[in-house]
Amino acid sequence: MIGLGRGSRTITRRQALELLGLGVAATAVSTTARAQGPAFPQGAVIRTLSRDMAPTELAGGATLFHEHLSLPPDFGARFSAATAAARAAHGLPPAPARGGGPAAPAAPDPMRDVNLMIEELRTAKREGVACIVDAGAEAMGRDLAFVRQAAAAADLPVVAAGGFYSQPFYPNTIAGMSEDQIVRALVAQADDVPLGAFGEIGSWDEMTVDERKVFRAVGKAHLATNLPIFTHTGIPGKAAIEQLNILEDAGVNPARVVIGHLGNLVDPNVYVHKAICRRGAFVGFDRQGGNGDPTQVPLVMALLDAGFADHLLFAGDASRGYGRTLTGFLPKLKAAGATDDVLRRITVDNPRRFLAFVPKRPRKDGGRPRP
Repeated sequence: MIGLGRGSRTITRRQALELLGLGVAATAVSTTARAQGPAFPQGAVIRTLSRDMAPTELAGGATLFHEHLSLPPDFGARFSAATAAARAAHGLPPAPARGGGPAAPAAPDPMRDVNLMIEELRTAKREGVACIVDAGAEAMGRDLAFVRQAAAAADLPVVAAGGFYSQPFYPNTIAGMSEDQIVRALVAQADDVPLGAFGEIGSWDEMTVDERKVFRAVGKAHLATNLPIFTHTGIPGKAAIEQLNILEDAGVNPARVVIGHLGNLVDPNVYVHKAICRRGAFVGFDRQGGNGDPTQVPLVMALLDAGFADHLLFAGDASRGYGRTLTGFLPKLKAAGATDDVLRRITVDNPRRFLAFVPKRPRKDGGRPRP
């Protein structure tokens, strides 16, 4: 059962899926629903690890634009250390400690056990997920073979994103590389994996000289490949506008960009969120299905009220429980007044519009979309 918050009713997972009109058979989409979906450029594909897919193939369920299927055991510690250093550099107190008392025994980790990850993906598929974008850039330590194995066994399409994450995770060589050298490295990575997006490309939180250089290079790599871009912003997201400025200055159409983690930027007036939407980019709400939902729901509803439903993307930024955006977060939006049509547009149509691109370079492994 999924709770909608204090004083509200609970709903089942089945009922949560029905909010999207996905029902029991998530892949059974009516001809009418397909006809009313977004239009895509001729030759556009969504590049998954197994093959290039026609965007219409993913019309039967939600696509989560920012999740993680593989991160190394030390990633959490590195992330916490980077956060602590950034807070100290800006005169902020340490982040509040989580929990209390003796540490709980470590739970089985799907990122360490491929059979557990396969079951996670199968569960997500049953809950209405049609595709997952894995945001594990190479320097994060993603095990690509692990991701391939889990996706294939679960029969769930996975898009591999990549590039260079953020300053605390850059390889030592970045500082000495020119923008053009970084561009060549990004394009080579896009060809070799193959990537379906550049992401998550980040800053922590004031942008560093190297981060600006990487963002400019990502913009140029986009022009060479047409791959979409999604970003990581720190808390509270100070660099959101600067990230979009750099990419747009490099020649990137804002419609190909998601500025991520903006559920962390708590502003009842959603000034920055609206500015990003007005420029044509997507706003990413990508840490959902948990304690932050009560803060994010009013932000999303304010953007819906302002007419920006077509500029929102949802995901959990999770390592397990991938369906929780659908089963945990969407019911709260529905209770706040979001309609079924709007929720479907955000979770089914918007991510396909974002991910679909016309390749400028042939896919090395020859994977083609089905007719």
